[in-house]
Amino acid sequence: MASPTGPSTAGHPPAPVEPPAPRPRPDALLVAAHVELASLLALLANLATVHAPAVSSLLGPTHGCAYVFVCGAAVRAGGGARTRAAALALVPGVGGLLSRRHLTHHLTGRRTSRPAPRQAPPPL
Repeated sequence: MASPTGPSTAGHPPAPVEPPAPRPRPDALLVAAHVELASLLALLANLATVHAPAVSSLLGPTHGCAYVFVCGAAVRAGGGARTRAAALALVPGVGGLLSRRHLTHHLTGRRTSRPAPRQAPPPL
């Protein structure tokens, strides 16, 4: 007799359930670099417009923490790219993005800004 949820599986072990595919986790350096850049842009926009002290008191520490985190993450990066990545991370605002780009290029051996060159189709 079939159950309301489907056919009966009496005498058979339950079918194995495939775990969901893991979602790629964002790189901590990349997230911190974006937070650093966004908070710096918001701080500068606040300074250029209304200069609200509440906005500055919220975004100032946020930007500072993101900046310190970016510098620390770049120093912790492994390989021979550590010195240049750490130096790039010291640039306020975009240093984290530059550092991440340098590390990606160094570890993968390819540039991240240009697509791979197309190969010519084989002759007919």
